[in-house]
Amino acid sequence: TNGGNSMITDADKQHMTVGLKQTLRAIENGNVNKVFLAEDCDSSIRVSVETAASNANASMFYVKTMRELGRMCGIEVGASCAVIENY
Repeated sequence: TNGGNSMITDADKQHMTVGLKQTLRAIENGNVNKVFLAEDCDSSIRVSVETAASNANASMFYVKTMRELGRMCGIEVGASCAVIENY
């Protein structure tokens, strides 16, 4: 396994939300365990997610590429950001 995948357990995957709107909503609701951001995502996405996570004191994790983050989330397309909600 690569280092990135060890950040996400199978249980985490059941509680994973992908996409900017859903990620920001979950963070604002204070319902996140971990926030993931792809390092190659658009800078406006990066700023909004980092700001929200910082305001909520949520743990941020960076993944090299959107493709890798998508794979970690179990989807075939790239993902700019994702969260694991509390469970």
